[in-house]
Amino acid sequence: MFEKVLIANRGEIALRVQRACREMGIKTVVVYSEADRDSKYVMLADEAVCIGPAASAQSYLNMPAIISAAEVTDAQAIHPGYGFLSENADFAERVESSGFVFIGPRADTIRLMGDKVSAKNAMKATGVPCVPGSEGALPDDLKEVAKIARRVGYPIIIKAAGGGGGRGMRVVHTEAALPSAVTMTKTEAQTAFGNPTVYMEKYLENPRHVEIQVLADQHGNAVYLGERDCSMQRRHQKVIEEAPAPLIPARLTARIGERCAEACRKIGYRGAGTFEFLYENNEFYFIEMNTRVQVEHPVTELITGIDIVQEQIRVAAGEKLRIRQRDVVLRGHAIECRINAEDPYTFVPFPGKIEMYHPPGGPGIRFDSHIYQGYTVPPYYDSMIAKVIAYGDTREQAIRRMRIALSEMGIGGIKTNIPLHQELMQDARFVKGGVSIHYLEQRLADKGEVKR
Repeated sequence: MFEKVLIANRGEIALRVQRACREMGIKTVVVYSEADRDSKYVMLADEAVCIGPAASAQSYLNMPAIISAAEVTDAQAIHPGYGFLSENADFAERVESSGFVFIGPRADTIRLMGDKVSAKNAMKATGVPCVPGSEGALPDDLKEVAKIARRVGYPIIIKAAGGGGGRGMRVVHTEAALPSAVTMTKTEAQTAFGNPTVYMEKYLENPRHVEIQVLADQHGNAVYLGERDCSMQRRHQKVIEEAPAPLIPARLTARIGERCAEACRKIGYRGAGTFEFLYENNEFYFIEMNTRVQVEHPVTELITGIDIVQEQIRVAAGEKLRIRQRDVVLRGHAIECRINAEDPYTFVPFPGKIEMYHPPGGPGIRFDSHIYQGYTVPPYYDSMIAKVIAYGDTREQAIRRMRIALSEMGIGGIKTNIPLHQELMQDARFVKGGVSIHYLEQRLADKGEVKR
């Protein structure tokens, strides 16, 4: 096992990884930008290294600075968390070539699954169902593109092969709109991802977003840890996640889970990963794989009792998975609310100093956050400042506990989206379960999106 791990991230995930390491008796090194000098995880680390100014490009995305920090502190491995360089194959390669262990998949696996076209082809080859669409990248000939669209059937969606985070995609309802959509998506893809390749999929009208969590080691062992429902989204960004997914027969999730685990074995996957699907009419359609730990991993940890971050570290150290599929037993229900420093109705980021702070507590409540009273939320990064996770024996109990937790929680001095979450926990359609990925945006549009 490693003696020292460097954490190449910030915010709540840096603290989460740090806690996992401390429990395992592993010393931690954190890197931080000048804007994060006063963060809780920096104060709690065994060692901390400033790697640059506030701008991400000069700090958290600065590969040489991160690797140099590992060298000067004699760290043995680097945990990338999520976001930033966590799914950057070049970074994983540079980490390994510099003599450190990358706590995640191998670089070639990240490349395979990071390109949406090659990922879909790999999944088809392993028997994982995919959304109907183009067989690979779209050709340059727009007449050929139109033929493919007619075969798939409108509406269709044009997606960037290197896309992510909801960027690089356009829905097309008519053939007349197709040429401009393809051209614009290619341009956006080149600008945002450095890769102009796009592909086509059938646009599902009312799907849910359901994902399968997997763990795999380098010895050919792989398990799935149930599923999560992440359908409560705004502009392709998840707002609420829960596990297990409500109103989906267990036999269906077991069948798709087995296929995901088998796909991991066939592609030689190592570490934690998530297969993301659109689910409609009792069918799962693969859309992408995240080759890292997810923001929403706590809901799976609560219903399985498995520490996903610790398992990531053990697998990276070369250990065999300690878990077999028969050991994975799902108990109860968990719901996570992402707490952002933003206006709850306009969604405009709201950085600033936290003047008052009261975290939630009570039975079944987990609170993952790096903030504290007097902490200043910087304006340079993602606005998420905390995650509230409620666990109960049933979904109904988890919702009740979440309502209580949100009502007790207090953050003053800045605006947060807590009021929105309080509304959603009372929303009749959410309480019933099974809303589609379009539900939240439709709800906001019906309410005028902005409250005065």
